[in-house]
Amino acid sequence: MPVMLEQRIEQHFIDSADLKYQAAQGLSKPIAAAVQALMVCVTSGGKVLACGNGGAAAAAQAFVASFVGGFERDRPELAALALANDSATLTAVADGHGFDAVYARQLRALGGSGDVLLAISVDGRCAGLLQAIAAAHEREMVVIGLTGHGGGPMAQALRDTDVHICVPHERPARVLEVQMLALHCLCDAVDTQLLGEQEEPSP
Repeated sequence: MPVMLEQRIEQHFIDSADLKYQAAQGLSKPIAAAVQALMVCVTSGGKVLACGNGGAAAAAQAFVASFVGGFERDRPELAALALANDSATLTAVADGHGFDAVYARQLRALGGSGDVLLAISVDGRCAGLLQAIAAAHEREMVVIGLTGHGGGPMAQALRDTDVHICVPHERPARVLEVQMLALHCLCDAVDTQLLGEQEEPSP
């Protein structure tokens, strides 16, 4: 039993690495486009509003932590907010307007032209994120959609001026793993754009 379990664990690492290798070329262009959208936002005094459900909400929080607190280099704080953080607001909106409105109402209250919405979903089918994208468009915000499973309805909701980063896989765990890597790429690239290149640390 332990040998079979170890083999199963090793296979997770192999499958994850294989997907990342296969997706690297296809995702590099939309990730670079997302970096440019973020740079326009932060250099003009805008902010990033990030949201998702479940593991995607945790990914949004991790991104915001890196944006505000710093990624791997010391730099001034960048304005970002994870919309799943405020339990009082979430429950108040959900109670009065339904759970699908929890992000859209926050976006209409907090978002403005020049801001960016980072919407993260494993399969692109979350009704709440679709409402959030519509609200972001009302506020003339650029949307960065981070999805998998072909993008689902989220892919259809995005405009030509938005950015879609779609992980080419169906399994939620694999999609989330590559999404986290994409978020790390965004943070690293923004730091590089702001601070310049940095030599890689020696192993």
